[in-house]
Amino acid sequence: MIRRGLQQNTISEPISLEGVGLHTGINVQLTFKPAPPDTGYVFVRDDIEAPNQIKADAQYVVNTDRGTNLEFGDLKIFTSEHVLAALVGLDITNCYIHLNAPEPPIMDGSSKYFVEALKKAGVTLQDEPGEYFEVTEVISYKDSDSGSEITVIPSDNYQVTTMVDFGTKVLGTQNATLENMADFETKIAPARTFSFLHEIEMLLDHGLIKGGDLNNAIVYVDKPLSDATMEKLKIAFKKDNLSVKPNGILDNLTLHYSNEAARHKLLDVIGDLALIGMPIRGHVIAKKPGHKTNTAFSKKMAQVIKAARRQNAPIVDLNAEPLMDVNDIINVLPHRPPFLLVDKIYELSDHHVVGVKNVTMNEPFFQGHFPGAPVMPGVLQIEAMAQAGGVLVLNTVPDPQNYLTFFIKIDNVKFKRPVHPGDTLIFKLDLITPIRRGICHMKGCAFANGQLVTEGELMAQIIKRKDA
Repeated sequence: MIRRGLQQNTISEPISLEGVGLHTGINVQLTFKPAPPDTGYVFVRDDIEAPNQIKADAQYVVNTDRGTNLEFGDLKIFTSEHVLAALVGLDITNCYIHLNAPEPPIMDGSSKYFVEALKKAGVTLQDEPGEYFEVTEVISYKDSDSGSEITVIPSDNYQVTTMVDFGTKVLGTQNATLENMADFETKIAPARTFSFLHEIEMLLDHGLIKGGDLNNAIVYVDKPLSDATMEKLKIAFKKDNLSVKPNGILDNLTLHYSNEAARHKLLDVIGDLALIGMPIRGHVIAKKPGHKTNTAFSKKMAQVIKAARRQNAPIVDLNAEPLMDVNDIINVLPHRPPFLLVDKIYELSDHHVVGVKNVTMNEPFFQGHFPGAPVMPGVLQIEAMAQAGGVLVLNTVPDPQNYLTFFIKIDNVKFKRPVHPGDTLIFKLDLITPIRRGICHMKGCAFANGQLVTEGELMAQIIKRKDA
């Protein structure tokens, strides 16, 4: 269920950090910048010409080889997960992530340095409330090939549990749980990425991990270390000497946690699930998670939310004082009774409006429209919805009484259920594209008794009155 009321925020000032990309080996500067409400997370490539922005969204995941990689046209972002996990872990809802290369810096292989930078930048609360998805039933995704599975169940807050089994002597079964996102900074953010020796050899043979060294990844030695392999690793990691510790880790790294691998997998889950595009309230349980399964689950959740949005009636306290009553609406719209079909406006921003129409038996159209079984004509439902949308578009001019609104186009209209006398219609309209040159393109939904009754896409234009 989609709910509104999340306190949105962004960082207080830009902040930068520099490092090297793990796979590209390119020196890169990353700068976090403040973003307006409802932006979410957006990557911006400063090293290429526009279009150079890509939203952190599961629809842009092109592959999950060695990380979660996003692509839109020629624009690419590699290994996005550690940066996104830091933003989610600090409960920052809107942020631009500027890069002068395709891959964020790997730093030490965790989210620690991103968290430190974001905390230094500070957080600014924003007035516009945001949306979140409240999990009310079990939702699962399973990859039958790998056995990986992710399930989310109802919970009072966002929690994540990971259960991993690597099937090796050096690194077997581990579990990790984050019960409160406030603990992300201390319990999850410092957990570093890791790899097995056989994977390192394969990546080196393919000319990858050019920015890797033994300070930004834990290497588990899962096979006998030959002299030839040792020499190859010395060259790759620029080390004169290498050794294997008793716990099976290459060289001199000390684990931050006994279950650091499971904690890093949990970090990856948080980063990958940021691609859902909306905060969720539920307990995520991930068995043998990986980027492929994580992002597939994100895509499934995005579809669930899309379907829920179509069915999700705005929560309106009909006893509360509206933003606009019928007299206020008359001062904005040119319509008059009996053709004024909106009674109240409860929400109004630069991108959405929520209005109400109380359908009574005294409506004049009931006299001739199925008198024995009165239902509100569908065309009038669309007209009422459009009038609510008219309030939205006329809110963009300082003298709305001097303008008229006219339909240009109506698309994809669907009538789901009949509307009867006694029903209270709640309209919600959201801009599909920004208003330009007086043209407004909106997605509208009408609800009665908590159910979707009508939906459609409306396009209208405001034109100044000739007598104004």
